[in-house]
Formats: sequence, C-alpha cells, structure tokens
Amino acid sequence: MTETSSPPCVILNEPQLAENIGAVARVMANFGLSDLRLVRPRDGWPQERAWPSASGADWPLNDAKVFSRLEDAVADLKLVFATTARPRETRLPVLTPREGAAQLAADVAQGRGVGLLFGGERAGLETDDIALCQAIISIPIDARFRSLNLAQAVAINAYEWKMTIDDRPWVKFEHNVEPPADQSSLIGLYGHLEDELEKAGFYHPPEKKPSMVRNLRAPLARARLTEQEVRTFRGMVTALSKGRGRVLAKLAAAKAAKEQKD
Repeated sequence: MTETSSPPCVILNEPQLAENIGAVARVMANFGLSDLRLVRPRDGWPQERAWPSASGADWPLNDAKVFSRLEDAVADLKLVFATTARPRETRLPVLTPREGAAQLAADVAQGRGVGLLFGGERAGLETDDIALCQAIISIPIDARFRSLNLAQAVAINAYEWKMTIDDRPWVKFEHNVEPPADQSSLIGLYGHLEDELEKAGFYHPPEKKPSMVRNLRAPLARARLTEQEVRTFRGMVTALSKGRGRVLAKLAAAKAAKEQKD
C-alpha cells in the first residue's frame, strides 16, 4: 500500500435508523475503516442515537460526510462496488466479498480512491444506484434467509478488506504462544514413558513392543508439545510410577505379614 492510499470508504445510501449507522461505525473501526459517507439519511444528520451504538468508535461518526445525491458521494472515487442480495437488471460482474476486497486492495495499492456502497434498511439499492458502480458484491448466504442487517453486511466486507492487508491474529495473542520443545526433550519424554510402561508390563506380547512404541510416539509428536508441557507430562509419569511403587510395597508388606502368621 502506498503512503497516499486510503482504505475504502463506506457509503450508506438513504440509511434509516441512527442505531444502525452507529453499529456500522463500530464495525468500520474494528477493521480499520474510517471514511463514512451518508446519502440522504432519513432523519437527517447528526443523530444523537448513533453515538451510543458505536460503543466508543466515534471517529467515523464525527467525521461523517453527508450528501444529497449519491453521484456526489462517489464522485472522487475510481472504483465503487455495490453490495446487494437482490438481482437487478444492471449487468455487472458479481463478486464475493473476498473477491471484491482483493480488487479494492489492488486499486488502493495504486493510490486510487475506492468505496463500498450499501443500501438502506428497507429496500436496499435500486437499479439506478447500482448503475453508478463497477461491480456487485453479493454475500453467499443461505437462500432460506437472505436478510442481513446493515452492520452485518458492512462487517463481512470490512473483514475481507482487513484480511488483504493483515491476515494474522492480534500480535498480543502470539506473545502467549510458546515454541515447540526441542527434539531432545521429546526423546527424553519418550524414553521416560516407555521405561515406566516396560516396568508396568504394558508391552504384551513382547514382540509387539516396537509397533506399540511407534503408536505411542506418533500422537505426542503431532501435538508439538512445548518445553513446559513436556515437563508436565514427565511429572505425570513420575507420579504414576511412584503410585505404582506404593501399591507394590503395600502388596509386599501384606504378603510378608501373611507369611509371618502362617
């Protein structure tokens, strides 16, 4: 992305409820979008009820631009995609949100202004609105219930946009991830476990021991245990072996006591 490029703007054409506009601002902020454009909002603008619905994502609302015509709202953009679930007469390419996001990202990388157009809650976008766009984005949802609320539709498209520039989990989560243990630690665990199983008579019949050992090692290898997890497993093996020793000691004591009586 070039330094002069900007993320897509979100254009709401004739939005009705202030709460929905606020919810849109919230998901925009979640995914790094801030340019909110409102075309003929039904109850005018600003609307106080929008801010509580944004849950603190105030900046898209504070800087929202209001237009009386859709043509003016898209005039400075090089690429605009219309989002709709309703087939219209306009013949345009139809994309998924992921495909659309990839094309938007390509234009943004060239420093071009791009936007996502959403219709009002009651009827969505009309044919004349879509005719101002270069493609249609249609979300592949279940045909039995194709109704998404406005913020949901924005969230899905905004998420796909975000994935084009940052497809990794929040870096703070990665700080909590420990690297896998060294092979030497795993081999130590294998030997410890296998020795104790040998003492417990686990390998029966004896000729099957090699295949049983392989079957024990495979799931442990797939798990990619951390050093701490290896230590925990070895502690468990030690505790179990000591427990077995106590049982054997009790049995030996009971046997000796019986022999003395006899």
